[in-house]
Amino acid sequence: VAGSLIMYESFHGHEVMRMIASAPVPYSRERLSDDVEAQFGLNARFHTCSAQSMTLEELLYFLSQRGKLTEADGLLHVAQENICSHE
Repeated sequence: VAGSLIMYESFHGHEVMRMIASAPVPYSRERLSDDVEAQFGLNARFHTCSAQSMTLEELLYFLSQRGKLTEADGLLHVAQENICSHE
């Protein structure tokens, strides 16, 4: 419907980074997307200290640009040494 607002809940990007870091098998983007949708919902958005209202793809790009996330052979990895310690 034109002009309607889609409501969403915003989650801190650390929650996604924790999912990636704690996974027993590294995530592909597709599997991460499926698990994020299952855990946070279809319309979830993500925020960090300096950015708001990001989709999962926007968050992954944001984190990779800041050296907090790398992708090798189609699998995502958290760069633990670059993660800030606050929530």
